[in-house]
Amino acid sequence: MELYNSLTRKKEPFVPIAGNTATIYVCGPTTYNFIHIGNARPVVISDVLGRFLEHTGYAVKIAQNLTDVDDKIIARAIDEGITTDEVAQKYINEFLVDVDGLNVRRADFYPRVTEEMGEIIAMIAKLMDGGYAYEKGGTVYFHSAKSPNYGALSKKNIDDLQAGARVDVNTDKEHFADFVLWKPAKPGEPAWSSPWGDGRPGWHIECSAMIKKYLGATIDIHCGGEDLAFPHHENEIAQSQAANGAPLANCWLHNGMINVDDAKMSKSEGNFFLVRDIAQRFSYNVIRFFVLSAHYRSPLNFSDELMDAAKAAIERIRNCHRSMAEAFERAGDDGEAADTLEPFVQDFIAFLNDDLNTANAITAIFDMVKFINKTKIPSRAFCEAALKNFDFMLDILGIDLAGQSSNKMIDEDEVNRLIEVRNNAKAYKDWARADSIRDKLLEMGVTIKDTREGTTWHINE
Repeated sequence: MELYNSLTRKKEPFVPIAGNTATIYVCGPTTYNFIHIGNARPVVISDVLGRFLEHTGYAVKIAQNLTDVDDKIIARAIDEGITTDEVAQKYINEFLVDVDGLNVRRADFYPRVTEEMGEIIAMIAKLMDGGYAYEKGGTVYFHSAKSPNYGALSKKNIDDLQAGARVDVNTDKEHFADFVLWKPAKPGEPAWSSPWGDGRPGWHIECSAMIKKYLGATIDIHCGGEDLAFPHHENEIAQSQAANGAPLANCWLHNGMINVDDAKMSKSEGNFFLVRDIAQRFSYNVIRFFVLSAHYRSPLNFSDELMDAAKAAIERIRNCHRSMAEAFERAGDDGEAADTLEPFVQDFIAFLNDDLNTANAITAIFDMVKFINKTKIPSRAFCEAALKNFDFMLDILGIDLAGQSSNKMIDEDEVNRLIEVRNNAKAYKDWARADSIRDKLLEMGVTIKDTREGTTWHINE
């Protein structure tokens, strides 16, 4: 497998540090609100990466941080009249609801800032002892100029940044690009004891400390949105390398941004969409398919039309899968051979091996759908191979045709009862009654199909 490394700006063979184990870190949410559609992209992409690496034979360990102390959390706590812990726990729970809804497998570790304060303080102390950090008035800064490769990830030059910036109002910094590792407490805010006084950590140091504790000094892959490359990931690299004497990650995998109707997503512009709200309109399964419909490094445009297209695409796959399941029951030994489907699976694997190209991998699935639909006489072995291929490819992509076809709760007994009533109405040629029941089932999110073997049904997206 080759992955595009944002640090080197080229594709590189994936060779894990620890032989058979791949370590992946994903920047997680600040837990003050529900996650938005942009937050969903790195979560889904890293999940597919982990699934595919497991398919290729690796054991996979994934950690994702949960920022549970932050200015936004404090502001939300004040607004709602509850504690910061209550705010964070509420939205951690909601984040995990969305994670499960998106069919993202839970990470091996979900470290929280407030529970890792010892490791964070210890890393800051090590940076102080090494001369990479300094303290002014209770604030500890990282000395960026002492990081020889600072700017290598984002390809930004420190002097150019300073020349193009407005005058820095913070006169305590020794250098414009220095950043906060620890800041003193403000009245009424959460605080922890440290050698530099009561306070809390800056944003960047939490990830470095958590990566070191849960995955090691150097990890295989660091995931996140391209908007985090600078300053967040750049600062992670600088402080981790200074503290550990080793590179932070061998590969940096950055996904492109999600725009809304070709415009940058922004609360002030009114085009800011939460995953929870979108799932109520389309389903989590459609969101996941939409996210995977473009290469992860490409920008992705969110719109109702594209979500409808994703919904229709899933239905096309589901219909083909269903037709193979039905054909399997009546097929014989003669007909199209099973091995004619193997090239589609090989294409699917090749596309994912080429920088996790999920867009082309989906194309390989539809090429197989097209071939299946044109097959006039499928053998029993052909049908069986088709079903296995669907299950294999959709499992890696995390698209669940059966379990996540809709967010609606469907009472199967009620569906079967209505179908029986409809069949009785048809037997007595009460077509109006039969049509009204079909309409009722559609309102419930169920589509029925009359076949020679009887009436079948499925849940709509």
